[in-house]
Amino acid sequence: RRTTELQEEVRAGKQPRVQPDNLLRRAEELAARLDARMQELEAQRHIVPAAPKVLGGALVVPAGWFEGSEPATAPGTYSANPLARSRIERLAMEAVMAAERAMGFSPRDVSAEKCGWDITSSIPRAGNALPDDRLIEVKGRAKGATTVTLHKNEIIAALNKPEQFWLAIVLVGEDDSIDGPYYLQGPVTQAPDWAEVGKNLKLAELLARATRYEKGA
Repeated sequence: RRTTELQEEVRAGKQPRVQPDNLLRRAEELAARLDARMQELEAQRHIVPAAPKVLGGALVVPAGWFEGSEPATAPGTYSANPLARSRIERLAMEAVMAAERAMGFSPRDVSAEKCGWDITSSIPRAGNALPDDRLIEVKGRAKGATTVTLHKNEIIAALNKPEQFWLAIVLVGEDDSIDGPYYLQGPVTQAPDWAEVGKNLKLAELLARATRYEKGA
């Protein structure tokens, strides 16, 4: 409408401040921008989420992994250092396997099977009788620790096979010195509750009831 008015003024001999052609071109540009924006808004109403694309990643490694030494851990706590835990568990397994062989049994590592114990130790046949295997759950703990954790499947195994199940505790020093194994039957008397994943047991009380393996005894 304004363009038409300005065109009439030009035909009447007047000189408007804004030329009609410029005003018409501006109106066409605004109309085009409005149309484009309305199309964008309509397209956004139909956006469908696609599968995410991973453009990069980062691996964060604790510095303690490269220091070659176990970080200080408060007595009685579970070591947060995976390398330290692995070392203690390995030394404990080796100590129990060696003790079982020294007692004349034939142990084999079944820890990867997640059956509720770590070692199945076969007892030699006595005459025609075939004795039941010893089912041994190995717990390696750093010297100075105060608790031992039994997980749910280990507790169930201990209750289901009380005559066969043994808890073997090995205390490991920072210099890889070994104290034990300490053998104990009946470490628990109650099944875990439906939401429990394990039980923490006092190490001192377990050791008080346990029998320490003595080499050559």
